[in-house]
Amino acid sequence: MTSPSVLQAPHASSLDLHGRTALVTGAAGGIGRACALRLAAAGAEVRAVDRDAAGLEALAGSCGDLAGSVEPQVLDLTDLDAAERAAAGTDVLVNNAGLQLVRPLEEFPPDVFHTVLTVMLEAPFRLIRGALPHMYGQGWGRIVNVSSVHGLRASAYKAAYVSAKHGLEGLSKTAALEGAAHGVTSNCVNPAYVRTPLVERQIADQARAHGLPEEQVLSDVLLRDSALRRLIEPDEVAEAVAYLCGPYTAGLTGTSLVLDGGWTAH
Repeated sequence: MTSPSVLQAPHASSLDLHGRTALVTGAAGGIGRACALRLAAAGAEVRAVDRDAAGLEALAGSCGDLAGSVEPQVLDLTDLDAAERAAAGTDVLVNNAGLQLVRPLEEFPPDVFHTVLTVMLEAPFRLIRGALPHMYGQGWGRIVNVSSVHGLRASAYKAAYVSAKHGLEGLSKTAALEGAAHGVTSNCVNPAYVRTPLVERQIADQARAHGLPEEQVLSDVLLRDSALRRLIEPDEVAEAVAYLCGPYTAGLTGTSLVLDGGWTAH
Protein backbone atom coordinates (compact mmCIF):
# COMPACT_ATOMS: atom_id res chain seq x y z
CA MET A 1 0.00 0.00 0.00
CA THR A 2 1.44 3.32 -1.04
CA SER A 3 1.66 5.97 1.65
CA PRO A 4 -0.22 9.17 0.84
CA SER A 5 1.96 12.06 -0.19
CA VAL A 6 2.57 14.67 2.45
CA LEU A 7 2.87 18.34 1.53
CA GLN A 8 6.10 19.54 3.06
CA ALA A 9 6.04 22.78 5.02
CA PRO A 10 7.48 25.55 2.86
CA HIS A 11 10.82 27.05 3.77
CA ALA A 12 11.00 30.83 3.88
CA SER A 13 13.05 30.76 0.70
CA SER A 14 10.09 29.25 -1.20
CA LEU A 15 8.70 32.77 -1.61
CA ASP A 16 9.56 33.75 -5.17
CA LEU A 17 8.58 37.25 -6.25
CA HIS A 18 10.80 37.51 -9.32
CA GLY A 19 8.96 39.54 -11.93
CA ARG A 20 6.70 41.12 -9.29
CA THR A 21 6.62 44.76 -8.25
CA ALA A 22 6.00 45.53 -4.59
CA LEU A 23 5.27 48.89 -2.98
CA VAL A 24 6.00 49.36 0.72
CA THR A 25 5.07 52.57 2.54
CA GLY A 26 6.97 53.82 5.56
CA ALA A 27 9.97 51.95 4.16
CA ALA A 28 12.78 54.13 5.52
CA GLY A 29 12.87 52.43 8.92
CA GLY A 30 11.36 49.95 11.33
CA ILE A 31 8.77 47.52 10.01
CA GLY A 32 8.69 49.06 6.54
CA ARG A 33 12.44 48.72 6.09
CA ALA A 34 12.31 45.09 7.16
CA CYS A 35 9.42 44.41 4.75
CA ALA A 36 11.19 46.08 1.83
CA LEU A 37 14.34 44.03 2.40
CA ARG A 38 12.39 40.78 2.84
CA LEU A 39 10.42 41.21 -0.38
CA ALA A 40 13.53 42.25 -2.29
CA ALA A 41 15.27 39.14 -0.95
CA ALA A 42 12.46 37.13 -2.56
CA GLY A 43 13.20 38.75 -5.91
CA ALA A 44 10.68 41.58 -6.00
CA GLU A 45 11.34 44.99 -7.47
CA VAL A 46 10.41 47.05 -4.42
CA ARG A 47 9.22 50.64 -4.56
CA ALA A 48 10.25 51.91 -1.15
CA VAL A 49 8.04 54.88 -0.28
CA ASP A 50 8.70 57.31 2.56
CA ARG A 51 9.11 61.03 3.15
CA ASP A 52 12.51 60.38 4.80
CA ALA A 53 14.94 60.70 1.89
CA ALA A 54 18.03 59.95 3.99
CA GLY A 55 16.44 56.81 5.41
CA LEU A 56 15.51 55.60 1.93
CA GLU A 57 19.05 56.23 0.70
CA ALA A 58 20.42 54.14 3.57
CA LEU A 59 17.93 51.37 2.75
CA ALA A 60 18.91 51.32 -0.92
CA GLY A 61 22.57 51.11 0.04
CA SER A 62 22.03 48.00 2.13
CA CYS A 63 20.44 45.70 -0.45
CA GLY A 64 23.15 45.14 -3.04
CA ASP A 65 23.30 41.36 -2.55
CA LEU A 66 19.55 40.72 -2.68
CA ALA A 67 17.81 38.85 -5.48
CA GLY A 68 15.52 41.79 -6.20
CA SER A 69 15.93 45.54 -6.03
CA VAL A 70 14.84 48.57 -4.02
CA GLU A 71 13.84 51.81 -5.73
CA PRO A 72 13.54 54.73 -3.26
CA GLN A 73 10.54 56.99 -3.84
CA VAL A 74 10.31 60.07 -1.64
CA LEU A 75 6.62 60.75 -1.08
CA ASP A 76 4.50 62.43 1.58
CA LEU A 77 1.35 60.33 1.90
CA THR A 78 -0.73 63.37 2.75
CA ASP A 79 -0.49 64.05 -1.00
CA LEU A 80 -3.26 61.57 -1.73
CA ASP A 81 -3.35 62.04 -5.49
CA ALA A 82 0.38 61.32 -5.70
CA ALA A 83 -0.05 58.27 -3.48
CA GLU A 84 -2.70 56.83 -5.78
CA ARG A 85 -0.53 57.43 -8.84
CA ALA A 86 2.47 55.79 -7.15
CA ALA A 87 0.55 52.53 -6.72
CA ALA A 88 -0.09 51.99 -10.43
CA GLY A 89 1.39 48.74 -11.72
CA THR A 90 1.89 47.27 -8.26
CA ASP A 91 1.56 43.50 -7.73
CA VAL A 92 2.14 43.52 -3.97
CA LEU A 93 1.04 46.48 -1.83
CA VAL A 94 2.17 46.79 1.77
CA ASN A 95 0.40 49.62 3.61
CA ASN A 96 2.68 50.20 6.57
CA ALA A 97 3.30 53.92 7.13
CA GLY A 98 2.16 55.26 10.48
CA LEU A 99 2.56 57.97 13.07
CA GLN A 100 1.61 58.26 16.69
CA LEU A 101 0.67 60.83 19.32
CA VAL A 102 -0.21 59.89 22.89
CA ARG A 103 -2.64 62.39 24.44
CA PRO A 104 -5.93 62.32 26.37
CA LEU A 105 -8.95 62.95 24.15
CA GLU A 106 -9.63 66.39 25.58
CA GLU A 107 -6.05 67.45 24.76
CA PHE A 108 -5.72 65.73 21.38
CA PRO A 109 -5.04 68.32 18.63
CA PRO A 110 -7.70 68.02 15.89
CA ASP A 111 -5.15 68.73 13.16
CA VAL A 112 -2.99 65.82 14.31
CA PHE A 113 -6.05 63.55 14.45
CA HIS A 114 -6.79 64.51 10.84
CA THR A 115 -3.20 63.90 9.73
CA VAL A 116 -3.04 60.47 11.39
CA LEU A 117 -6.23 59.34 9.66
CA THR A 118 -5.04 60.77 6.35
CA VAL A 119 -1.74 58.88 6.42
CA MET A 120 -2.96 55.67 8.05
CA LEU A 121 -6.44 55.20 6.55
CA GLU A 122 -7.16 57.49 3.63
CA ALA A 123 -3.75 56.96 2.01
CA PRO A 124 -4.11 53.15 2.15
CA PHE A 125 -7.52 53.52 0.49
CA ARG A 126 -6.00 55.62 -2.28
CA LEU A 127 -3.04 53.26 -2.69
CA ILE A 128 -5.35 50.25 -2.95
CA ARG A 129 -7.50 52.17 -5.42
CA GLY A 130 -4.43 52.91 -7.51
CA ALA A 131 -3.14 49.33 -7.41
CA LEU A 132 -6.33 47.41 -8.15
CA PRO A 133 -6.68 48.04 -11.91
CA HIS A 134 -3.34 46.33 -12.59
CA MET A 135 -4.01 43.55 -10.09
CA TYR A 136 -7.47 42.89 -11.51
CA GLY A 137 -6.16 43.00 -15.05
CA GLN A 138 -3.64 40.23 -14.43
CA GLY A 139 -5.81 38.19 -12.08
CA TRP A 140 -3.34 38.32 -9.17
CA GLY A 141 -2.48 40.70 -6.37
CA ARG A 142 -1.53 40.78 -2.72
CA ILE A 143 -2.55 43.59 -0.36
CA VAL A 144 -1.04 43.44 3.11
CA ASN A 145 -2.07 46.10 5.60
CA VAL A 146 0.23 46.43 8.59
CA SER A 147 -2.39 47.03 11.23
CA SER A 148 -1.77 46.52 14.94
CA VAL A 149 -3.14 44.89 18.02
CA HIS A 150 -4.78 48.32 18.25
CA GLY A 151 -6.86 47.37 15.22
CA LEU A 152 -8.44 44.76 17.50
CA ARG A 153 -8.14 46.33 20.95
CA ALA A 154 -8.17 49.90 22.19
CA SER A 155 -5.78 51.66 24.54
CA ALA A 156 -6.29 54.95 26.33
CA TYR A 157 -4.66 58.13 25.00
CA LYS A 158 -4.41 56.87 21.40
CA ALA A 159 -7.65 58.11 19.85
CA ALA A 160 -6.29 58.76 16.36
CA TYR A 161 -4.09 55.67 16.09
CA VAL A 162 -6.77 53.28 17.36
CA SER A 163 -9.39 54.86 15.10
CA ALA A 164 -7.13 54.57 12.06
CA LYS A 165 -6.19 50.95 12.73
CA HIS A 166 -9.80 49.90 13.34
CA GLY A 167 -10.73 51.59 10.07
CA LEU A 168 -7.88 49.83 8.26
CA GLU A 169 -9.28 46.48 9.37
CA GLY A 170 -12.60 47.31 7.71
CA LEU A 171 -10.94 48.60 4.55
CA SER A 172 -8.87 45.43 4.30
CA LYS A 173 -11.92 43.19 4.62
CA THR A 174 -13.81 45.16 1.99
CA ALA A 175 -10.87 44.88 -0.41
CA ALA A 176 -10.80 41.14 0.25
CA LEU A 177 -14.47 40.72 -0.63
CA GLU A 178 -14.22 42.79 -3.79
CA GLY A 179 -10.90 41.34 -4.89
CA ALA A 180 -11.73 37.66 -4.42
CA ALA A 181 -13.15 37.21 -7.91
CA HIS A 182 -9.98 38.75 -9.39
CA GLY A 183 -7.30 36.70 -7.63
CA VAL A 184 -6.52 39.50 -5.19
CA THR A 185 -6.17 38.84 -1.47
CA SER A 186 -6.20 41.45 1.28
CA ASN A 187 -5.16 40.81 4.85
CA CYS A 188 -3.90 42.58 7.94
CA VAL A 189 -0.87 41.81 10.07
CA ASN A 190 -1.42 42.81 13.68
CA PRO A 191 1.70 43.11 15.82
CA ALA A 192 1.82 44.30 19.39
CA TYR A 193 4.52 46.84 20.24
CA VAL A 194 7.46 46.45 17.86
CA ARG A 195 11.04 47.48 18.51
CA THR A 196 10.96 50.54 16.23
CA PRO A 197 11.64 54.29 16.48
CA LEU A 198 7.85 54.87 16.46
CA VAL A 199 7.57 52.96 19.75
CA GLU A 200 10.70 54.46 21.27
CA ARG A 201 9.49 58.01 20.56
CA GLN A 202 6.26 57.53 22.48
CA ILE A 203 7.80 56.42 25.78
CA ALA A 204 8.05 59.94 27.21
CA ASP A 205 4.44 60.71 26.23
CA GLN A 206 3.26 57.41 27.71
CA ALA A 207 5.05 58.23 30.95
CA ARG A 208 3.34 61.62 31.19
CA ALA A 209 -0.10 60.25 30.28
CA HIS A 210 0.09 57.40 32.78
CA GLY A 211 1.94 59.27 35.52
CA LEU A 212 4.87 56.84 35.48
CA PRO A 213 8.65 57.16 35.32
CA GLU A 214 9.92 56.52 31.79
CA GLU A 215 11.82 53.42 32.90
CA GLN A 216 8.53 51.76 33.93
CA VAL A 217 6.68 52.35 30.66
CA LEU A 218 8.01 49.23 28.93
CA SER A 219 7.00 46.81 31.68
CA ASP A 220 3.90 48.56 33.05
CA VAL A 221 2.33 49.84 29.81
CA LEU A 222 3.77 48.45 26.59
CA LEU A 223 4.23 44.85 27.76
CA ARG A 224 1.56 44.74 30.44
CA ASP A 225 -0.85 42.61 28.38
CA SER A 226 1.75 40.53 26.52
CA ALA A 227 2.09 36.94 27.67
CA LEU A 228 5.57 36.80 26.11
CA ARG A 229 6.63 40.02 27.86
CA ARG A 230 8.87 41.17 25.03
CA LEU A 231 8.76 43.51 22.07
CA ILE A 232 8.08 42.08 18.63
CA GLU A 233 11.00 42.42 16.20
CA PRO A 234 10.56 44.10 12.78
CA ASP A 235 11.84 40.98 11.00
CA GLU A 236 9.05 38.93 12.59
CA VAL A 237 6.46 41.25 11.09
CA ALA A 238 8.23 41.21 7.72
CA GLU A 239 8.16 37.42 7.67
CA ALA A 240 4.41 37.47 8.32
CA VAL A 241 3.99 39.91 5.43
CA ALA A 242 6.06 37.64 3.19
CA TYR A 243 3.98 34.62 4.20
CA LEU A 244 0.80 36.39 3.05
CA CYS A 245 2.43 36.96 -0.35
CA GLY A 246 3.51 33.35 -0.75
CA PRO A 247 2.22 30.37 -2.73
CA TYR A 248 0.43 28.72 0.19
CA THR A 249 -1.89 31.59 1.14
CA ALA A 250 -4.07 32.05 -1.94
CA GLY A 251 -7.05 31.01 0.18
CA LEU A 252 -6.21 33.34 3.05
CA THR A 253 -8.03 36.65 2.68
CA GLY A 254 -10.11 39.08 4.69
CA THR A 255 -8.48 38.14 7.95
CA SER A 256 -5.91 39.38 10.46
CA LEU A 257 -2.65 37.60 11.27
CA VAL A 258 -1.99 38.48 14.89
CA LEU A 259 1.54 38.73 16.31
CA ASP A 260 0.70 40.15 19.72
CA GLY A 261 2.55 37.91 22.15
CA GLY A 262 -0.77 36.66 23.53
CA TRP A 263 -2.31 40.10 24.19
CA THR A 264 -5.69 39.29 22.62
CA ALA A 265 -5.85 35.94 24.43
CA HIS A 266 -7.01 37.83 27.54
